[in-house]
Amino acid sequence: MMAKSRTWTLFALLLIVALAVSACGGSGNEAGSGNAGPSAGSEGGETVSKSNKDIVIAINANFITLDPHNTSDTHSITAARTMYEGLMGFDENMNVVPVLAESYNVSDDGLVYTFTLKEGIKFHDGADFNAEAVKANIERVMDEANNLRMRRSFTKVASVEARDAKTVVVTLSEPYNAFLNKMAMLLIVSPKAIADKTDLAQGVAAGTGPYKFKEWVQGDRLDLVKNEAYWQEGLPKVDSVTFKPVPENGSRIAMLKTGEADFIYPMPTEQVAQVEGEEGIVIDKIDSTIVRYVTLNTMKKPFDDVRVRQALNYAIDKEAYIKVVKTGLGSKLDSSMSSKTQYYSPQTGYDYDPEKAKQLLAEAGYPDGFQAEIWGENDSETVKGMQFIQQQLAQIGVELEVKSMEGGTLSNEINSAASPEEAKIQMWYVSWSPSSGDADGATRGLFSSEMFPPNGSNTAYYKNDNVDKWIAEANAAVDPEQAKSIYADIQKQIWEDAPWMFMGVDQIVSGKQAYLDGVKVYPDGSINLRNAEIKQ
Repeated sequence: MMAKSRTWTLFALLLIVALAVSACGGSGNEAGSGNAGPSAGSEGGETVSKSNKDIVIAINANFITLDPHNTSDTHSITAARTMYEGLMGFDENMNVVPVLAESYNVSDDGLVYTFTLKEGIKFHDGADFNAEAVKANIERVMDEANNLRMRRSFTKVASVEARDAKTVVVTLSEPYNAFLNKMAMLLIVSPKAIADKTDLAQGVAAGTGPYKFKEWVQGDRLDLVKNEAYWQEGLPKVDSVTFKPVPENGSRIAMLKTGEADFIYPMPTEQVAQVEGEEGIVIDKIDSTIVRYVTLNTMKKPFDDVRVRQALNYAIDKEAYIKVVKTGLGSKLDSSMSSKTQYYSPQTGYDYDPEKAKQLLAEAGYPDGFQAEIWGENDSETVKGMQFIQQQLAQIGVELEVKSMEGGTLSNEINSAASPEEAKIQMWYVSWSPSSGDADGATRGLFSSEMFPPNGSNTAYYKNDNVDKWIAEANAAVDPEQAKSIYADIQKQIWEDAPWMFMGVDQIVSGKQAYLDGVKVYPDGSINLRNAEIKQ
């Protein structure tokens, strides 16, 4: 009986979501890309040529900030990395590599980091890139009065010395094995912009990157132009980049088919099979570090009871979630981080078992379930995910009200609470990827009790004394094997405490015109445009 009931439920869910997707299709936001694409009355998907070197990238949500030291969402990180660069950076496998640094050295005790800088580089505003500029950036981040998100990655910095114009020495108060990754996240801003207290959040030409800021019309577009004086010879190869936030899946895919967009991300998963193989369009897929989950506010009833949180995990058919919401392009999340993340340790349990979920709810005092709100952004796939969760939890008596919001509005709602007690958030369906590529990036900001909003992204308001202690010990571990063991304990404890509903891991899917080369989505979900090129 159980298998038959589950099959019928999955069929019903597939039918409901298919109808919903069909109903929400439509034309997209218009953007003048200058592409020589098909005429308005033609079928999409035919070969499209390009008569200029201007590219349009359609993404599913708006940017939140352009201040490279205050970003947390993946799209804002993409924008920042397009305009700014760090001493270190990431390759397409999320390995840390030198960028503005010529070389680096780490002392045996893990406390002293010495960076030798490249010479002859200028910022977009004409200021010189040198050791003093790097020192000014680290000091800006460390200044508590600036209240920047990047600050939490630099709390162990004891001193910064510009030994000479091309040498920076950073000394830590204690070892921090993720520090090189954090340095790769620190994008360097012009010292002139820092000294002038320029509002970086709204955009300004102050980086060293291949593209310069031109204009940001929030909710409509971000325009960047080629940095003619870029330090790496032969780059960039395109004249301008326009990012267009297009939350509706059907609109994004229509822009790709008509040539209105040169690149779209994320590619709507339900459209992949229809578009694959069409002439002139290329679909790229890679495994990711992006995890999908629902935060449960552990300081609010009924989520303050671990039995309730575990019940919600048992109530979700993860296989059906991957099939229905992700169109099969993903995998079940079996820890607090992706298998592509440093020090990942797989867990077992929370297989689909609605009867066990009901039993746990009854033990917690909720035999008839309860009512709650689930928040999420307003793009099509997120809404579909929340609707799926709503339908699944209804089977155990939990009634969810789905509330979708624009990204900036949602961020304000979450971060405006002065204390955990004042937080309105109950459940939040969201994704996270450690853009720094390390286990610390997948752990501390999400599960340390020091990282309640607005200080971090622990929106479950989760506090476990052992986890707090282990996070500190893992950060101080110089021996990689010791760090690996500690992170295994952390993941096991978080899994048991269930501050999240553990949903899935994304397979990253993007779509592009065949003439576009060199644009890559990295495993953390950020888009790299450094080598973008129009093939004539």
